[in-house]
This record gives sequence, structure tokens and C-alpha cells, in this order.
Amino acid sequence: MSYVEVPGAQVPIRMWADPASVEDVAMQQLRNVSTLPWIKGLAVMPDVHFGKGATVGSVIAMHGAVCPAAVGVDIGCGMSAVKTSLTANDLPGDLSRLRSKIEQAIPVGRGMHDHMVEPGRLHGFPTAGWDDFWSRFDGIAESVKFRQERATKQMGTLGSGNHFIEFCLDEAGSVWLMLHSGSRNIGKELADFHIGQAQKLPHNQGLVDRDLAVFIAETPQMAAYRNDLFWAQEYAKYNRSIMMGLFQDVVRKEFKKAGVTFEPVISCHHNYVAEERYEGMDLLVTRKGAIRAGSGEFGIIPGSMGTGSYIVKGLGNAKSFNSASHGAGRRMSRNAAKRRFSTKDLEDQTRGVECRKDSGVVDEIPAAYKPIEQVIDQQRDLVEVVAKLKQVVCVKG
Repeated sequence: MSYVEVPGAQVPIRMWADPASVEDVAMQQLRNVSTLPWIKGLAVMPDVHFGKGATVGSVIAMHGAVCPAAVGVDIGCGMSAVKTSLTANDLPGDLSRLRSKIEQAIPVGRGMHDHMVEPGRLHGFPTAGWDDFWSRFDGIAESVKFRQERATKQMGTLGSGNHFIEFCLDEAGSVWLMLHSGSRNIGKELADFHIGQAQKLPHNQGLVDRDLAVFIAETPQMAAYRNDLFWAQEYAKYNRSIMMGLFQDVVRKEFKKAGVTFEPVISCHHNYVAEERYEGMDLLVTRKGAIRAGSGEFGIIPGSMGTGSYIVKGLGNAKSFNSASHGAGRRMSRNAAKRRFSTKDLEDQTRGVECRKDSGVVDEIPAAYKPIEQVIDQQRDLVEVVAKLKQVVCVKG
């Protein structure tokens, strides 16, 4: 489908979703965002759903301003995937050992490494810039400085919620490795601090929603936020790189006889800010639950833990600010999913996938998400499908 335009206060709301299918509270959030004086465009992805301040699945382009709550608290959250030389024929009948080895190598939930992972020992890890990145920790918000040790030990860890590590097969039978995570606790604490700072500023006192508080250009608060935001985005990227390196090490050891090789890693943020230019204007583009889909750029659009995922290539549609959805998108809240579904439902919906099937992950049940095929179909003018993947192992926090 192409987009539907819905009237907004300052800008029209371009929707790659049927407005009638979007819950009322999410539509109100979109209308609220459209009232911001600095906004220059708003694009809505087919996985749109209610979020904090701004919906998940929205692309907000502003001139001279950025809204920290619209970025979200998991700054830099995103995906990485890599195709391997393995095929379905290389896999054992029982994948529980592989899942166990992944969980041993990569801490999940609130877990962390005993010591900071040395990236130099990981095959193919891009170490250039690593020391410079950590040297800049001294320049981030004073309120989170005491978290340095924790931040170093959480580098290369998964977290919980909708984060995952998967071992997948494409339709030709090739094995892919995939994972989803962000900037861990340090990103959340930076986000919470700056959201609080923004809400105190005089120019934000008359907003329709206090969670839409912004920083404006050429102020010390904006400079401080941009510094911390871009640092946290880099943390998230390194976090995924280290996890992927650890994941690849597990696969090499488990499939030693096959002599596994890996293609270049595809990686993309989906909660972040980028400086981009549209219609002759320099804009700050916030993608909250959306990926960049510039012409020819690879992206990853995952489904849920029992369905599948897509590797895509962007078509460079400027109407969406070169963006696409970040996943299937929730169709019910976590609490609603826990009330409605049982562990038996989870077992039924994840049959054939080696994964947790206990009450702790019922809120991640596939039925709590929109159908991924429908979400892909609604953005055919934003991306083209390169590969469809189906997980056979899924690690959750």
C-alpha cells in the first residue's frame, strides 16, 4: 500500500497503516506530536502502537529540536543479522544444546559478564574507535557516572522484554544468526535523566503532553543531550557487535567440522536520532520503532518468537523520511497478553522452536503481535524483501 494522509495540527500525518486499525490512544499520540511547533514531518509505520509520549512505529522529523521521550528509553535499540555457510542439513535433531551454549556465552535478563569482554579476542570485531568510545564516558551526564563498571560488564549482554537471540533458516535452507538489543541500563538511565531535564524547561510548559518535552538547538541542554544520545547509540551498536562475535564463536565451536564462514553483518538501529536533509532543510529525524530504509540499504524487520523475520532492502521513499517498520508491532499490552494467554498457548504457538515456554515469557507470545506478513505487505513502497527467515532457536531474557 501507499500511505494514507490524516490531518494533523502543524503537519499532515502520513500513515502506512489503516487509521481505523490503530487504537484511539495511539492516534491521539500522533495528533499530539503533530502539534509540536518544531515539527516538519510525521510518518507512521504499519507496526504503530501506543508508546510513552510518542507511538512506537513513528518517524518524527523536526528542525532545531529533539524530543528525548520520542527516542525512547532504550536508546539505540536495534537488530543485527548475518548469513552463514551452514545449511539445515548441518543441524542436529536436538537444538537444546545449542540454545544452552548461547545462553552460557551471552548473559540474558539482568545478567552481565564477570569482566568487560575484550573485543580483540572476538573474530572480526571492529576494534577501531573502541578506546576512544570509552574515553568519552567522562563526558556524559554526571548522574550516571557511578554506573561505569556496570556499563562495561553489560556490554555484550541481551537484556529482557522483546530482546532476543535467534538461530534461523531462510527459505533456501541457509542458516542465519540474528539478535535484538540496545543500550542496556546505561542507555535507560541517560534517557530518564534527560527526559526529566527537558520537562523542567520553560518552553515545554504549555505542551499537550509533558512527555513531548523537547530540547531546542543551540542551548546547553540540547548539546548535553546530543552528546549523551550519540554516545548511547554507539554503546548499543558495540553491544550488538560483541554479542554477535560471541554468538559466532559458539557456532564455530558447535559446528567445527563444517568450517563455518560468515557473510558481512547487517545492523540497524530502530530507536535513535539521525541528522538528515530533506527538501533543502537540515532535520533531526527520530525513528522510534522504525529503521532507516534508504535506497539499497539493508534492514531487518523481525516478527515474534514463533513466526519469522525479514531481511529487506530500502527503496529510499522520502515521504517516509527513508524509513520502514522495525518489526511486527504489538497488538496488545504485556499485561493483556499475560491475562489472556497461558503457557499451553505459548507452547502451541512456538511449536518447532527451541525456546523458553514458561510463564516468564507469555507476554512475548506470537499472538500478542501483529501478523508480520501483513506488516511487510503494507510497506511494499518502502522496502523490498531480500530473505524470509524462520527461527529454530530463540533465546529470551
